[in-house]
Amino acid sequence: MVADFWSLDDLHPEYEVSDWRGRPYFVDLVWKPGQVKFAIEIKGYGPHVQHTDRTRYRQELNRETYLQIAGYRVVSVPYDDLESAPELTVSLLKSLLIPCLLQHADDEKSQYTRMEREILRLAVRSNGYIRPIDLVNGLGVDLRTIRKYIASLCEKGKFKPVLAQGSSRICRYEYIHSLLDNELW
Repeated sequence: MVADFWSLDDLHPEYEVSDWRGRPYFVDLVWKPGQVKFAIEIKGYGPHVQHTDRTRYRQELNRETYLQIAGYRVVSVPYDDLESAPELTVSLLKSLLIPCLLQHADDEKSQYTRMEREILRLAVRSNGYIRPIDLVNGLGVDLRTIRKYIASLCEKGKFKPVLAQGSSRICRYEYIHSLLDNELW
């Protein structure tokens, strides 16, 4: 069973990896839920840009390439954003990580149809909000069909309608994810 997305059980700080020469080095964070592997590097401007020379710069790029060869998806996170705009970093990481987990959902055990999973994927990639017209354009499906699937997802607790300001008209839907939600991953 794949671990809960929000669990930190699969997050490993200062994770040791051997390079192409067999020499060990450490990745800031590695997240390995199942078959997916992410190498997350926190990069400060000073040590990674300002105070580097051509050799260190080349070695850093080669290191990232080697991690990709080893099957890691490399994610560079600016230290300045962690300090000044952590919500941006969280939003970007969610947008990157959630779709990868959705595609590895077990289709046979899922309570969602293929179309419902596609709608959920698009909603996640849209920072959790989606308009029916976005789904019509993105999936090439009739508006009536989209409304049927969105109604089903609302009943299953995956979407909540959002009303237009000062109106009773629904303008978009918000994706709802509970912390204990294992059904998609």
